[in-house]
Amino acid sequence: MTEAPPRILPVIDRDSEAYWTWGREGRLAIHRCGDCEYYVHPPVPFCPQCESSRVAPEAVSGRGRVVTFTVNHKAWVPGLPVPYVLALVAIDEQDDVRIPCNIVDCATEDVTFDMAVEVVFEPSGDLWIPLFRPVQS
Repeated sequence: MTEAPPRILPVIDRDSEAYWTWGREGRLAIHRCGDCEYYVHPPVPFCPQCESSRVAPEAVSGRGRVVTFTVNHKAWVPGLPVPYVLALVAIDEQDDVRIPCNIVDCATEDVTFDMAVEVVFEPSGDLWIPLFRPVQS
């Protein structure tokens, strides 16, 4: 296994904890409203659709598609290998949930719009960073 690149890690709060830690069990956690079933991301303690406060993390399939992406050739953090892909991935469960992430396990020139991807997790201390790779057949 190659060493993980340096990352600036997020500050974790009660709302975001599941998103950054459920990867330990291989699960991608997205908040969902218990009343109208709308997925809410980034995680907040209320539903923007129906204003319910019955919002809690739920495991999703971890599959999605690349909505847009850019190939970066500048190491914004010392030691960051370049080039790398920064993308927005729409989860299969709800198209308007877009996760900013890196696309990994493929050449940068192989990333395409609408490419089917699946989540993989990179451990970093107590956090598990959600990344996406092309769907494995």
